[in-house]
Amino acid sequence: MKGFVQLALDWLDPKPPSLPQDELHNATPVLPLSEVMTAAHFEHPRANRSIHLGDSSVAYCLKRGKRSTIGMSVGPDGLDVRAPRWVSVGAVEAVLLEKAEWIVRKLQEMQERQQQMQSTIIQWRDGAVLPFLGADVVLRFDASHGFSNRGAALRMVNDMHTGMAQQVLHVSVAQTASQPQIRDAVQAWLMQQAKDNFTQRLNQFAPSLGVRWKKLSLSNANTRWGTASADGSIRLNWRLIHFKQDIIDYVVVHELSHLRVMNHSPLFWDTVRTVVPDYAQRRAQLRDELLPRWA
Repeated sequence: MKGFVQLALDWLDPKPPSLPQDELHNATPVLPLSEVMTAAHFEHPRANRSIHLGDSSVAYCLKRGKRSTIGMSVGPDGLDVRAPRWVSVGAVEAVLLEKAEWIVRKLQEMQERQQQMQSTIIQWRDGAVLPFLGADVVLRFDASHGFSNRGAALRMVNDMHTGMAQQVLHVSVAQTASQPQIRDAVQAWLMQQAKDNFTQRLNQFAPSLGVRWKKLSLSNANTRWGTASADGSIRLNWRLIHFKQDIIDYVVVHELSHLRVMNHSPLFWDTVRTVVPDYAQRRAQLRDELLPRWA
C-alpha cells in the first residue's frame, strides 16, 4: 500500500529544496490517535465519499485520473483525494485510515484558520483598523478635505485616551458613505502606496541581482503574491502592502530572481539567498500570517 501513497503535506505551495515535505512531516510529534482526534464532522462542498476516522466523520472529494499514486491534500474546502482509476475504494480508504491522525489534525487546523480568517473581515466604518506595512492604521472620515494623495492622508496622532501615538488614515468620505464607497476610497490609497513602495524596492534590489525589470503591474489575485515574465514584466499583489517591509522585500526579490532563473530549482533559491539570506523565515511568515478580508 505504501508504495503508491503520496501525501500533499502543505496545500499552500511547494517548499524550497531546503525544506522537503517528508522532513517537515517527520518533524511533527506523533501523538496517540485518542489525543489528536475529537468528535467532529468535516464536509467537503463537493464530497462524493465519506469515512469515519476515529471519532471524526469526514466527507471528502475523491477524483479519479491518469496517475500512479494515491494523493491527498487538505485545503479550505476540506479533504481532497486523488487516485488512479484502477485502485479500489477499499484500497483508498485503507490509506485514509492509515493516515487518519494527519488528516484529522490538518482538518482541525484548517477549520481553526478559517474561523480566524472570518474574524478578520473589515467592517468599513469610521474607526475601523487595518494593517499597513505591518502596523495598525485607524480609519477616520473627513469629507471636508479632498487630500491630494488619492483622497486620503496618513498622519501620526496621539490617542486622547491612552496618550500613545497611533497612525490615522484620514479618508475623504462622508460619515454617511456606504461601505463600498469607503472600501473603494481606502483601496485606491493603498494601491498607490503599494505601487510607490514596490517600484522603490524593485529599483533597490535589481542591481544586486544583476537584472533589469521593465514594467510593474498590480494584481488582485487570491492565490499568488507575484509573477515574473522573461520580458522583465513584474506583477505584484497590492495586498502585500499590509505586510511588514521585510516580507514585501522577500516577494520582490523572489520575483526579480525569476528574471535570472525561471523555475524553483536549487539555483533559484541560491539566487534569492544572495539578497535575502533568511528567505525561509520570511516565506513562512508570508504563508502563515492572516491578512484582513475585504468584504
